[in-house]
Amino acid sequence: MFYRFARALCRVILALVRRWEVVGAHNLPPSGGVLVVSNHVSYWDPVVVGCALERQVHFIAKAELFGIPLLGPVIRALGAFPVHRGGGDRKAIRRALELLKQDRVVGIFPEGTRSKSGELLEPHLGAAMLALRAKVPVLPVAVINTRGVFGKVRVRIGKPLVFSRDDQTGRPDYQAVSREIMHEIARLMDSGLVSR
Repeated sequence: MFYRFARALCRVILALVRRWEVVGAHNLPPSGGVLVVSNHVSYWDPVVVGCALERQVHFIAKAELFGIPLLGPVIRALGAFPVHRGGGDRKAIRRALELLKQDRVVGIFPEGTRSKSGELLEPHLGAAMLALRAKVPVLPVAVINTRGVFGKVRVRIGKPLVFSRDDQTGRPDYQAVSREIMHEIARLMDSGLVSR
């Protein structure tokens, strides 16, 4: 399978070039739909997060990437699917919900863009909406020092977050869940307190 081959190759590169360290990989549920939510500072981030987890991650990626020669077909072959930013992309939402209902793993960067400072940006509400609508656990992930080509990369994976809301979910629920998710990512980034 192309995904497994690409992940194995990238893991070798991450080990040799970036001396990467992954903590908490066992926190990924072995089955069922899971929404992986991570901070975003570098183009490396989807590669790093995907390599850190044993299950295939279907990333939601900005639509512009799919128009780039070579890159577009490769990321599509790896299971990524496009989202048009700047409004609610219903097709992307439907695709994400469909994958989660098929017990797949979907990856999203709720900040919507890379943080140039490394500090967490204000999140969009898409991750929270998907978690509540699909009723799946959220796996918080913090990536550290992924920018550049050299330097040690760290990945900290927290315990799954489970949110129970009734069917009357709306913007206040999405905002509350978004805050909880980002708070946990910030904790993973700052403290490094992850159970092994």
